Amino acid sequence: MRRLKRSLINPTAVTRARCFTTAEGHRPTLVHKRSLDILHDPWFNKGTAFSMTERDRLDLRGLLPPNVMSSEQQIERFMVDLKRLEVQARDGPSDPNALAKWRILNRLHDRNETMYYKVLIANIEEYAPIVYTPTVGLVCQNYSGLFRRPRGMYFSAEDRGEMMSMVYNWPADQVDMIVVTDGSRILGLGDLGVQGIGIAIGKLDLYVAAAGINPQR
Repeated sequence: MRRLKRSLINPTAVTRARCFTTAEGHRPTLVHKRSLDILHDPWFNKGTAFSMTERDRLDLRGLLPPNVMSSEQQIERFMVDLKRLEVQARDGPSDPNALAKWRILNRLHDRNETMYYKVLIANIEEYAPIVYTPTVGLVCQNYSGLFRRPRGMYFSAEDRGEMMSMVYNWPADQVDMIVVTDGSRILGLGDLGVQGIGIAIGKLDLYVAAAGINPQR
């Protein structure tokens, strides 16, 4: 109630940026989102790793299980589930285990990008064949059925004359790297059209994990 009264007295308190730490040892990150908006944003969501202080500051108390679990503990639990599948696809991209692993990793990517890249960096030799070749070829062939959350940008012949303005629809102000494909030659699979974006996504994931590229740029 006291918090509500202070907000009514000072309207700017509602829109003031809040600060929290995205990972242990990293400098704090300023965010303008609150409550479920943070939990639904994979850039900022830490799951149960939010401390009780952060939960109070960001209006998250009650929206998460009460137990605070560090990102390392979350990764350990995630790896236990992932290890239930075989470590490597036995028969290359045709093995359904490889696609199942890609699905699991992609769901993690959708909800918690920090944790996703921690898992990928710590297990790069094991999961590089999952996020990129050879599994990415199978992913591209089935991308329309696997699509859950939009990634990247799409330009078609119908956008002729509008592409320059479309570039500014990308939400990031700073961009260090772009991967472009016309989808016409995907790992010897032929012209896959828009489904070839899986190649660009996989390449960028490797650049982040192996070369240290900032995933937000």
